[in-house]
Amino acid sequence: MQLLTPALGLILWTLLAFLIVFFLLKKFAWPAIIGGLAKREKTIADSLATAEKIKLEMAQMKNDNEAILAQAREERATMLKEAKETKDKMIADAKEEAKTQAAKIITDAQASINHQKMAALTEIKNQVGNLVIEVSEKVLRRELSNKATQEEYIKQLAQEVKLN
Repeated sequence: MQLLTPALGLILWTLLAFLIVFFLLKKFAWPAIIGGLAKREKTIADSLATAEKIKLEMAQMKNDNEAILAQAREERATMLKEAKETKDKMIADAKEEAKTQAAKIITDAQASINHQKMAALTEIKNQVGNLVIEVSEKVLRRELSNKATQEEYIKQLAQEVKLN
């Protein structure tokens, strides 16, 4: 029961011990505790500021990446368009070259055909001429086989030559 109703001396000595502990804590412990809490608060604030800064940098990097991707897409589209135009031009040039070559080949073939045709006609004319000479020679030999007919034919030819 004494604890429930303490004596005045006990209260005084308890108060004195409390004040000594309080002043010791205030002088040595509280500055360290408050400094630690302030340091921790500053660290947390700095971390939050750094996180916010990193968040803003990440958003900027994301925007930069999107811009770079858009530019890359545009460059790819431009390159594909140029490649298609180059391909179409090469195909058109090849077709034009093929047409030119085909026309040249056809012209050369027609010239060769005409040349061969003329050579064949000349050969046929020569053969016909030779056949006519052979036939004429045979006809003349047969008709001029006798001497009297031959002399009469020579006189006729001589008269024709004199007339011309």
